[in-house]
Amino acid sequence: MKSYLAIDIGASSGRHIVGRMDNGEIKTKEVYRFPNGVTEVNGHLTWNIDTLLGHVKIGIEKAKAEFGIIESLSVDTWGVDYVLLRGEEEVRPCYAYRDSRTEAIIPEVHEKIPFSELYRRTGIQFQPFNTLYQLYVDKLDGRLEGVTDFLMMPEYLMYKLCGVKAHEYTNATTGGIINAVTGEYDTAIISTLGLPEHLFHSTDNPGKVIGEYEGIKVVLCATHDTGSAVEGIPMGTDRPYISSGTWSLLGVKTEKPVISKASELANWSNEGGVGYNRYQKNIMGMWLVNRLRDELCPGKSFGDIVVEAEASNFEETVDASSPAFLAPVSMKAVFDEALSVKPQSEGDYFRCAYRSLALSYRNAIVELEHNTGRHYDEIYIVGGGAKNAFLNELTEKVSGKKVIALPIEATALGNLKIQMEVLLC
Repeated sequence: MKSYLAIDIGASSGRHIVGRMDNGEIKTKEVYRFPNGVTEVNGHLTWNIDTLLGHVKIGIEKAKAEFGIIESLSVDTWGVDYVLLRGEEEVRPCYAYRDSRTEAIIPEVHEKIPFSELYRRTGIQFQPFNTLYQLYVDKLDGRLEGVTDFLMMPEYLMYKLCGVKAHEYTNATTGGIINAVTGEYDTAIISTLGLPEHLFHSTDNPGKVIGEYEGIKVVLCATHDTGSAVEGIPMGTDRPYISSGTWSLLGVKTEKPVISKASELANWSNEGGVGYNRYQKNIMGMWLVNRLRDELCPGKSFGDIVVEAEASNFEETVDASSPAFLAPVSMKAVFDEALSVKPQSEGDYFRCAYRSLALSYRNAIVELEHNTGRHYDEIYIVGGGAKNAFLNELTEKVSGKKVIALPIEATALGNLKIQMEVLLC
């Protein structure tokens, strides 16, 4: 039985999961898990790419030790972030998307290209951390001088394994530079902003074998983790999904991008899928709960947190989409400022966070149905958040949709599925 390795790295943790095809079903086993998170360097939030690469290699060795021959591997991560290279040398530091370095230059970018024009060309929602804005800051700061390549995070890690520099399509679309019609980097945006044209190579679709690492084929999956997650959801027909982790990505598969004024005003995104468009919206997600936990009760189990939230009677909510929640020094302080009634217990804060997320899901579903002209009776929830029965119940209650919660590693399953479809055919 052949073994394949999915390396799925999120903003708070990473995992190595081996998959094998058994009677038409992918059977999985986690062989390695490691923590991840931003590091503050000179007042900026950064990723420690050396530590990440070290964990990637350790996990590969553990997979080989347990399963012997590994046919192939692929890496998926969050979107937007990248590593700059001058030849083989990294430009450091590698900034994290939650860093605030882009805030001051966004008006300058929009003066050169109004956001409505950016949206018309790319269909990508506004986020202050989009790759487009990050690269423009790099240009202004002189960080692009002499740069030969920029690689999105998972492609960088695979390059360090196999020596091949690739631009995978689904991940490239997250940054706001890919043209929604052509599926390639938009040369008008690049030239208007004065970015080096040689950095923007043709994109590759998921499923391409790009090299080898110690005899293991290195394959491009949908390297944006949500792209792989959607591939891993066992939906008979297209239904709305929530990939619930640090971020909650709520969306639906569509044949073509949905680029309308209503979509722009509601800040919906059109990102690349495996042969389809992912019409989706970023919602702050478990980041709210995780940061509250770090501040109020580090070490407390999420099971206990849910019990306390269920026992609370706190009814007020916050706007979970507010930029104030993106990277606050104190998450508790942001909640306190947003609420007219101050929570009296830890359970109050967590109940408020969960109810606020459920309302965000409800509001997004209303927008989704309006913008697509379709009605949905069900919504699939996958990822870590799918294990939270309390949040699932809240979501079902406020949305009026049947929630189908699948507490599976959908991202790893999608990653593995793409590898297997290439190598088993």
